[in-house]
Amino acid sequence: MELRHLECLVEVVRQGGFSAAARTLGMTQPTVSKAVGQLEHECGARLLDRLKEGVRVTDAGACVLRRAKMMLTERDHLNDELAELRGLESGRLRLGLPVLGSSILFAPQVAEYRRRYPGIDIELREHGSRHLEEQVRSGEIEMGATLYPVPQDFEWQQVIDEPLVALLPAGHALAGRRTVKFKELTASPFILFESGFVLNAVLARACRQRGVELEVAARGAHADFIIALVSAGLGVSVLPRLIIETRNNIGVSTPLIEDKDIRWRLGLIWRRSLSLSPAAEKWLALVREKQSPARSGRSGRNG
Repeated sequence: MELRHLECLVEVVRQGGFSAAARTLGMTQPTVSKAVGQLEHECGARLLDRLKEGVRVTDAGACVLRRAKMMLTERDHLNDELAELRGLESGRLRLGLPVLGSSILFAPQVAEYRRRYPGIDIELREHGSRHLEEQVRSGEIEMGATLYPVPQDFEWQQVIDEPLVALLPAGHALAGRRTVKFKELTASPFILFESGFVLNAVLARACRQRGVELEVAARGAHADFIIALVSAGLGVSVLPRLIIETRNNIGVSTPLIEDKDIRWRLGLIWRRSLSLSPAAEKWLALVREKQSPARSGRSGRNG
């Protein structure tokens, strides 16, 4: 079984077809088809269903695809380590960052990483944390960011531990207060983030613990839009204090949420079963170096 054949399979699935995969790989379409066909022969099973609109992964194909991504990741790690032994600053950092807070927390660190290691390629993806967790599992990215608590198959490095603040429209019964309890907010319609944002899971867990349910008025993908919806009187919402501190004249009341169990604990995750590449090790070291003790809290799986 050749890594080149596994690479062809991964790219065919990623691109949704043989022709697009061939263009990405710099190969001919018949060569890619032959590589996947030979891989299927070695596996003794059909890995892809060839459809008019593209390809569909079979059950056997999903198994091989998962292992193929892991093997290709290990190959990249090996190449990076050998380059480091030769004194070359090369490699690739495949990093996933959340939509919420990355411009404040990570943009300066990405710029510093580039200055320190100009020979390392940086591949950034920006998604909701739930999607980033799945990409780390599949091997599409090596390291991502999500909220605590994290699944047991991940290692964890806390980056920040922040309280949440409520967003209240003008005239709301709780507006003007310095602090509120989360349960008080649940009497109003809520504006949540779209599915895929782990902050939703934090609020859902808080509701279960308090025996309440949220009336969802709307969902959004960006903090500014959610703030605007609250300002327009559609409902209430919550955001990390850090996000609010960077904005002026937002037109809503922002009391602190008193509940100690409802916080924004954001950190980096990577697969527990795999060692980090030199490029990712350098990123992790930089994040630890730049952490603010007042905001980061204690690292490790127990927070």
